[in-house]
Amino acid sequence: MARTREFDTEAAVSRAMELFWMRGYEATSVRDLTQHLGIGQGSLYAAFGDKEGLYRAALEHYRTTLAAAALRSLEEGADARSAIRTMLVERVRIAVEDDGRGCLAVNAACERLPKDAAIRRTVRDMQDASRDALAEVLRVAAERGEIAARYDPHTLAAYLVTFLNGLLVSSKITPDARALEPLVEVALAALG
Repeated sequence: MARTREFDTEAAVSRAMELFWMRGYEATSVRDLTQHLGIGQGSLYAAFGDKEGLYRAALEHYRTTLAAAALRSLEEGADARSAIRTMLVERVRIAVEDDGRGCLAVNAACERLPKDAAIRRTVRDMQDASRDALAEVLRVAAERGEIAARYDPHTLAAYLVTFLNGLLVSSKITPDARALEPLVEVALAALG
């Protein structure tokens, strides 16, 4: 008879996400994970297959929680410029926490690509969702006359996503929101 799982897998994934976010994939051992999660190695393997399976689950959890919240806040903003500024500044503030943990998705891209196709798909899906949400906000803002219509909304959105990725990498080098936030204003100047 199979044993029933004696731990909350969702809570375990959330806790693993935090550990991977702080240390990275390579620097996090299975032993680190089992100690941090308070589960046995057999339980980890039974629930997630292996360390890589848990990492993919943690990245997916990041996508459906923190990344999704950033997109919701973007869609709920009053005007495009303020909504985009708020989203970018909030991402910087989260990234500089804990001495510059950065962004889990950007960290995954830097650490695991180009060799890990599954991680590439997950990160690309997050990037695409961000770009598409930004493009829609920018399209509507251009129609309302809130921003200049000199750039295609998809191109401008792709620029903002690329800018944010660089900013999130910079947050690991300079984990100081006050030093990074003024760069957001420079990027917003592209909105016209």
